[in-house]
Amino acid sequence: MKLSELLKAIKPIQTIGSTDKEITGLNIDSRIVEAGNMFIAVKGTQADGHQYISSAIDKGATAILCQYLPEELVEGISYIEVKDSEEDTGKVATYFYGNPTSKLSLVGVTGTNGKTTVATLLYDTFRYFGYKTGLISTVCNYIDGTPVPTEHTTPDPITLNKLLGQMADEGCKYAFMEVSSHAVDQKRISGLTFAGGIFTNLTRDHLDYHKTVENYLKAKKKFFDDMPKTAFSLVNLDDKNGLVMTQNTRSKVYTYSLRSLADFKGRVLESHFEGMLLDFNNKELAVQFIGKFNAYNLLAVFGAAVLLGKSEEEVLIALSTLKPVAGRFDAIRSPQGYTAIVDYAHTPDALVNVLNAIHGVLEGKGKVITVVGAGGNRDKGKRPVMAQEAVKQSDRVIITSDNPRFEEPQDIINDMLAGLTKEDMRKTISIADRKEAIKTACMFAEKGDVILIAGKGHENYQDVKGVKHHFDDKEIVKEIFEINS
Repeated sequence: MKLSELLKAIKPIQTIGSTDKEITGLNIDSRIVEAGNMFIAVKGTQADGHQYISSAIDKGATAILCQYLPEELVEGISYIEVKDSEEDTGKVATYFYGNPTSKLSLVGVTGTNGKTTVATLLYDTFRYFGYKTGLISTVCNYIDGTPVPTEHTTPDPITLNKLLGQMADEGCKYAFMEVSSHAVDQKRISGLTFAGGIFTNLTRDHLDYHKTVENYLKAKKKFFDDMPKTAFSLVNLDDKNGLVMTQNTRSKVYTYSLRSLADFKGRVLESHFEGMLLDFNNKELAVQFIGKFNAYNLLAVFGAAVLLGKSEEEVLIALSTLKPVAGRFDAIRSPQGYTAIVDYAHTPDALVNVLNAIHGVLEGKGKVITVVGAGGNRDKGKRPVMAQEAVKQSDRVIITSDNPRFEEPQDIINDMLAGLTKEDMRKTISIADRKEAIKTACMFAEKGDVILIAGKGHENYQDVKGVKHHFDDKEIVKEIFEINS
């Protein structure tokens, strides 16, 4: 695409050099710049792209989009100075990749918990209806059934638009996407047009980045503030922040609830480890999901699918066929008659939800043993709270390592244990080796008991000192069950 054409997407402060040149691609990472690329210098949280302008030129960049010009301008290079290069990255990327969200309906899902499940189940539902559909999520990105590996919950704007462009080229009519608070704050979704947005809930998370719950809330709310008039916003009425999200939106607001009158009203009629019987808008359906939190997730999917034009009846039929997302309340029955549940719960609220779901099914007829840790180099404030919530609802707790990253596992464990009283400590032990912790939980378990292994879910690695070592909770459980059978 000609540079002159590409610049129609933004309002530069000034342009130095020729705009009559072909731009072969866009890049915000100077290490992967190719000949003829435009390099966009963005001031990020870890590094400032402006420091790598000369490196990008050495690699073959012929145009530089930046917030402040370098001291020395290289002859033959075009420089585009803008007010906010972070904001303009998305706008330029959208234009370069043919404005993909004008060719498909994009729905974003935001909230602390439930994003992956809701986005994935919407993707599964619309594929069930026979549409070519795309998914952008924590677990994996998909272009109508073809997996595309993912690094972040929401990719950078260039990767994101390239992916959406591929979806549009492949004939996808719908795309469903997790929208993280980081993505909103870092303007990764700038330039995209959403057909709808869903808010699941808001509890403590990512305070290592946002610093305060208010900043975290504002980042989520901005997603709805920027929603166009043509879009819908579907919010959880049972979350105190549900209607706060849509205070300033131009979109049409709809609600879902298990407790109050709402556009989409649900009830849990029965719950077992095999699934639940639900009532959505006075129509019954049986699903292969467990727990009230999943009833909320399914209700959000139900509401969004109806708002995208499907009838309630056909959506209910689709929901009854769906299976849980990998690593979310993944139950494995042992030969000894106890159950292990692998779940991604890595926030206090998510942990409470899963434990509540387990107790809802057990009804006091078995013990609950919880294996839990906390991630390194992340919000330290939630560590003692995670331990407290685990102890509150478990008969035994084993505090272990999660993804320690660049911290010492024992330091993280000590932070968690600091939240416990002497009384709590009587039913708590700590084992830094996660495999040993899971083995020990299995030794404690008897027929009818439930072991919850929380925190990693679908992840098949442990992140230690910057290296990802293969580690899969579900694999470990199956291996132990085979040895013990």
